Amino acid sequence: MAATTRSRASIYDVFLNFRGGDTRYGFTGNLYRALCDKGIHTFFDEKKLHRGEEITPALLKAIQESRIAITVLSKNYASSSFCLDELVTILHCKSEGLLVIPVFYNVDPSDVRHQKGSYGVEMAKHQKRFKAKKEKLQKWRIALKQVADLCGYHFKDGDAYEYKFIQSIVEQVSREINRAPLHVADYPVGLGSQVIEVRKLLDVGSHDVVHIIGIHGMGGLGKTTLALAVYNLIALHFDESCFLQNVREESNKHGLKHLQSILLSKLLGEKDITLTSWQEGASMIQHRLQRKKVLLILDDVDKREQLKAIVGRPDWFGPGSRVIITTRDKHLLKYHEVERTYEVKVLNQSAALQLLKWNAFKREKIDPSYEDVLNRVVTYASGLPLALEVIGSNLFGKTVAEWESAMEHYKRIPSDEILEILKVSFDALGEEQKNVFLDIACCFRGYKWTEVDDILRALYGNCKKHHIGVLVEKSLIKLNCYGTDTVEMHDLIQDMAREIERKRSPQEPGKCKRLWLPKDIIQVFKDNTGTSKIEIICLDSSISDKEETVEWNENAFMKMENLKILIIRNDKFSKGPNYFPEGLRVLEWHRYPSNCLPSNFHPNNLVICKLPDSCMTSFEFHGPSKASLKKVRASNSFEV
Repeated sequence: MAATTRSRASIYDVFLNFRGGDTRYGFTGNLYRALCDKGIHTFFDEKKLHRGEEITPALLKAIQESRIAITVLSKNYASSSFCLDELVTILHCKSEGLLVIPVFYNVDPSDVRHQKGSYGVEMAKHQKRFKAKKEKLQKWRIALKQVADLCGYHFKDGDAYEYKFIQSIVEQVSREINRAPLHVADYPVGLGSQVIEVRKLLDVGSHDVVHIIGIHGMGGLGKTTLALAVYNLIALHFDESCFLQNVREESNKHGLKHLQSILLSKLLGEKDITLTSWQEGASMIQHRLQRKKVLLILDDVDKREQLKAIVGRPDWFGPGSRVIITTRDKHLLKYHEVERTYEVKVLNQSAALQLLKWNAFKREKIDPSYEDVLNRVVTYASGLPLALEVIGSNLFGKTVAEWESAMEHYKRIPSDEILEILKVSFDALGEEQKNVFLDIACCFRGYKWTEVDDILRALYGNCKKHHIGVLVEKSLIKLNCYGTDTVEMHDLIQDMAREIERKRSPQEPGKCKRLWLPKDIIQVFKDNTGTSKIEIICLDSSISDKEETVEWNENAFMKMENLKILIIRNDKFSKGPNYFPEGLRVLEWHRYPSNCLPSNFHPNNLVICKLPDSCMTSFEFHGPSKASLKKVRASNSFEV
């Protein structure tokens, strides 16, 4: 049965409208007890709140604060002006989302609709009694006709067991109560405009088509939160609805059959659906739901098989159905031919500050002494709701000094709670894709795409094009954003990558694969603690404003036999190196502090060489054959 339950919070699950003299101590009393036994919060007028000739404020409030109204239309129901007033109020609230379920108890629905039999007799009495209140009488007549036209239950003595009849009503009410609005967020800041955009894509008013839409973006942006808000807003428009949360996690733990069973049970109202295979589940979804108008949300999808098993094609669902998929991987949406997509954006400065305040102080107005550190947290979080919620909650009730201390810690070692969620996308990458991502995040973020493209080609050949595409589709990096030709990513995504690399050897940077922090690089250079594990060194900033030159061990590269990329954009080195590894593929050293390259160096593997503003005017590379001989000016780059 199609249902429309109100989306706003309600105090009562059910309001019982009945004629006390007919059914209070019989059918309605038993129905009330059965509802209560199921944990369904039900308003039952045990205190007999009817007083005078008007519906009391207490009863009016109870109706308005209920999600479902059950009207028990018995033989003498129409004799009560109170019941009829309640009915008028109930049907008025129906237009605001109240679900009305009529129960025709030992009366024929046509007698109610056309006011015949006992209903005709009682309405005739009211007509004499309320001669001066024709408008009230007309409202009662319209209300009786409207309620008789609704889908409901009809009980007649001798046709069925009353307890079974009551059981069927309770089961439907239970299903409707289970469609209660889902919790969205404690502080749903910045959701409004995004919900509007997604609703436009859904085009809920089109009843003859099925739309599948995708919501994508990096972890922690609030894709699930947005989907929950949209679900609550539009669920009323569908026969049945289901929100399958944590698809990635649940399918890994329990398999696709488990998710299919949950979906079918929820949308069909059947218990204990057992499937022998995901193929059987897919077939059942297609055949049982193709005539139902449903709303289905698949949250956090990360594999094609999940879409194949659960949503298949649009024609699996009845006309007017809508499917929403949330994912970190835009490619999954392309593969499934989802044309309508929405990319979740980071919060702007104002919304981010508001969300942080609510999580940290449970209010918007705060002590002005916190403003500076709060603004720094907002900058650090870069609009990521997850980070703002985690940091705000962790620092709830803390002093300004404690906030300052925590921020210093987060800058050195990011929160595990944040990193674990962001790391999900990284864990889903192939091994070489992980390396490409870590190379970019640790060393090449902010570089021009043409530079990164050349560097990665030197390491990975033409495979890098595919790897970059995967990283973009998984929302780990962005190309050509902000109108620039640079490679970018969210600050906390970069922090996550660098923390992964740091954990390889937190105390000895010389045992890491990638070095980018000036202090680590200088330490390794001075102490000659490099190892064969180092593959990339990228010194792309000033070492120290105080230090005139860097005194270092010119043999520092001798132990780094696997070093492939050396980029030094710094002019404070006092002398040139004595040695370069033979496997070096990219060499870039601004103001190279010598007029010659190390005598050992034969650039058989060198692909890119840039020595701008160096002491050298020209130099020669000697390979094993004439074909590898190159002579170029120091400011140029070349390819072998």
